Amino acid sequence: MEQRAIVTGGTGGIGLETALGLAARGFAVTVVGRDAERGARAVERIAAVAAGGEPRFVAANLASLGDVRALATRLAAGGPLKVLVNNVGAMFAQRQQTVDGIEASFAVNHLSPYLLTELLLDRLRAGAPSRIVNVTSGAVKLAKRTFDTVEPPGGYYGFHWYGRAKLANLAYTLDLAARLRDSGITVFAADPGGAATAMTNGTMTSPSIVSPPLRLLWPLVRRTFERSTAGPASVAARPSVVAATDPALEGRTGLVIGPKAHPVPAFRASTDPRTVADVLRLSRQLAPRTDAD
Repeated sequence: MEQRAIVTGGTGGIGLETALGLAARGFAVTVVGRDAERGARAVERIAAVAAGGEPRFVAANLASLGDVRALATRLAAGGPLKVLVNNVGAMFAQRQQTVDGIEASFAVNHLSPYLLTELLLDRLRAGAPSRIVNVTSGAVKLAKRTFDTVEPPGGYYGFHWYGRAKLANLAYTLDLAARLRDSGITVFAADPGGAATAMTNGTMTSPSIVSPPLRLLWPLVRRTFERSTAGPASVAARPSVVAATDPALEGRTGLVIGPKAHPVPAFRASTDPRTVADVLRLSRQLAPRTDAD
């Protein structure tokens, strides 16, 4: 039977490198993205290294919760699932809203992977032992830690709001690991560190993405960004590939796989009971499993 793996945001950057790594290890990889032309190029590259089933591309706009539900239905029809890598991520220089009227950073970086995961749990159970890998970020350390509402108080600063959405997703990831313990599904967060990708090259060049105190230190902050995002995507993908495939992780769950591709301590705020409860409440409110929920 095919060993199916799904990688969202898999047509370029870290996601594509993750898909290449999984395909080389025998998985039949489906990559999800918005652009059919990029998807076709990605499938061609993946096919060249594939040691298992044929790769596929599925188009979806993961900023739309309706698209996420339709995507889940389509992916579920393919049968049991061994690996789900929620790699999709986006940082926005200016505040944006999705078609659902939700702030875009929170929607893309947390609600989309949250909903897709919840909708595919049955397929992951059918493929057990199976793994979920949610890509996190060091930006969680500079995030506001309040989740009473989707948008935190104060002004919009793209890097911090990105980090806050990733913190929400990390809190969900670790809680999900506990919920699924002994189910046959293990859950990991993977921190890629940084890499030169379309996201980092396109948004991390202006002081407007950070809060006013950090703008005063912008030359230093900019150099830090440049150093942390100068590496190749192939190296940044290693934590995700290890989390998805390493036999040494068999039976373990709820771990953060750090930039050097080994477990590291979870950021403390991600396990704070109030943070977890507020994130889950917001997630269920804004992204119910069905429109009727």
